[in-house]
Amino acid sequence: MSEHGLLGVPDAGAFLARLTRLDPAAPVRLRSSGGRTALWAHLPWDVLVTREVAGPGPGDATVSASALLAVLAAGGGSLPERRDTQWRWPLPPPASRAVESISGTELAQLADAAAGTLREIASGGMSGRAVGQRAVRDALLDHVAMVVTPESGEPVRISQRLVQAVARMGFLGPRDGDQAEARVRVAGGWVGISAPYGVAWRQSVHKLTVMPMVAHPKG
Repeated sequence: MSEHGLLGVPDAGAFLARLTRLDPAAPVRLRSSGGRTALWAHLPWDVLVTREVAGPGPGDATVSASALLAVLAAGGGSLPERRDTQWRWPLPPPASRAVESISGTELAQLADAAAGTLREIASGGMSGRAVGQRAVRDALLDHVAMVVTPESGEPVRISQRLVQAVARMGFLGPRDGDQAEARVRVAGGWVGISAPYGVAWRQSVHKLTVMPMVAHPKG
């Protein structure tokens, strides 16, 4: 039986715990390089999230996030049953560039404000009219939360989808103090927010492409 090869168990466990709360059936992809392993996952609102942890890992394998979390919680070393065909999303290019720094506190406030708006409309409607919660949620997620303008190149639009991803995955760190700075990054047609405990990525031009496959994409 294959080993998962993860040494950064607390870091991996924190990532998997957040992920499975958002999507209990989520797959997680492990990609190893240079003695470290990146955990990748796709959130229900079309954002990819990743966190790198210590350990040589299994190479390149997709497994059930909940199954891997259970193994880590039990102190086990085996890799759960591989589910490589469940991974259907391309990955951003490995090379990226930082275009702007953002206050982690500001990102947390943006995430909280959107969540508050959703709760308010869900309970009281909009201008006295009932509005479907899913429609409101999708509109809020598609809202451009901020625009950053690099010294060279086009303005970069940051959707609420990315803001919610870094906030709800805990990438900004503890909420009981000043949160560390994050960086807006671009890689080809992708926009990302790199925070202290992980990175969220989204294709900026169109939604992530669903690609049926037998093996992993070369991403």
